[in-house]
Amino acid sequence: MRKGATLPREVVIVGAGIVGLACAHHLLAEGWRVRLVERGGVAEGASFGNAGALAFTDVLPLASPGILRKAPRWMLDPLGPLALPPAYLPHIAPWLLRFWRASLPDRHRHATEVQSGLMRLAAQAMEAMVESAGLAERLRRNGNLELYESEAEFAASAPGWAAREREGIAFEHVRGARLAELQPGLSPRFVAGTFTPNWMSVDDPHRFALALHADVTARGAALTRGEVRDIAPQGEGVRLTLADGTALTCDACVLAAGAWSRGLARRLGDRVPLDTERGYNTTLPPGAFDLRRQLTFGGHGFVVTPLSTGIRVGGAVEFGGLHRPPNFARADAMLRKAAAFLPGLRTDGGRQWMGFRPSLPDSLPVIGPSRASPRVIYAFGHGHLGLTQSAGTGRIVADLLAGRRPEVAAALRAGRFG
Repeated sequence: MRKGATLPREVVIVGAGIVGLACAHHLLAEGWRVRLVERGGVAEGASFGNAGALAFTDVLPLASPGILRKAPRWMLDPLGPLALPPAYLPHIAPWLLRFWRASLPDRHRHATEVQSGLMRLAAQAMEAMVESAGLAERLRRNGNLELYESEAEFAASAPGWAAREREGIAFEHVRGARLAELQPGLSPRFVAGTFTPNWMSVDDPHRFALALHADVTARGAALTRGEVRDIAPQGEGVRLTLADGTALTCDACVLAAGAWSRGLARRLGDRVPLDTERGYNTTLPPGAFDLRRQLTFGGHGFVVTPLSTGIRVGGAVEFGGLHRPPNFARADAMLRKAAAFLPGLRTDGGRQWMGFRPSLPDSLPVIGPSRASPRVIYAFGHGHLGLTQSAGTGRIVADLLAGRRPEVAAALRAGRFG
């Protein structure tokens, strides 16, 4: 460094999942020195076992009148798409009330508009990040096929597709020979489908994240193993305290700890209504079925995805927090359904997994400054869309720390919850 030159600013990113890694990528490009702090392994949380989708066309919030009509029926099935253990109800009740409010028509329309804007940014940012980090060979552009078991189910999907059409999302309703062409070997119980050609996926979400980690490491990012117990402003910077007593100081901090972000945000003065949707899957060996693209079984709340590491059958929602033991009967139930929907699917040799989706009632993440300091930026709460929105989140975080104000960021601030 030449004499008199200014040292680069240093930022600590709490969380080395896909969102934290994408933030690292963008901040390195802005000239920051980057340190990631991770309580476990790199990308070993929700970034490890998700479906690998880049679901930029998935602009409809989960909080919708439609899902509220389905929820009571789903919850009657203990192994169905939505589960809520009775003992967890008192804890989740405030979240559910906010979810209901978010489903009201005016709020639903607003959230759809915000989500659509975020998705446009996310798609552009992902293309740029993939190109810059040399990850293009890990993308698959084979679309998604949503399937319907009855004419009534197909008709019920029409308002959602109309909303997507208004946002410029391409799709094709298919039947008969075209349906069989898109995915041979389907059960005849499916009467129709909707194909979204611009839906993309990655070869394997964990491998994709590890490749991004290798890239940011090669560009100078450091990694510290440890659990952050406290974040607090200190003078013109930020101080972090780890569980072992280690203190880290930096110019700025990004909180991207997924489902573990809520407590740290509260210490910074923000009561963010973050909870966890526990998701389950089974990954079958490669070759278990001739799967051409991701299949979505919306009426049953799960997807089947082709990965380089096998075929992943997963999804569903279970509210239960971070400490209840897994209930892998839920993964078994989805696998049985998948075998019925895809005759010929070989179901032996699978690996089961359960992970925590960090979810907010309005289906939008929190991306923006903390109440305590503009030098602490939040980047969490992406629900089912962490991988999809990771690069867009990184770009927004880099903009905010550079003093720029992306238009979409105003609707994503923590203060929207009061």
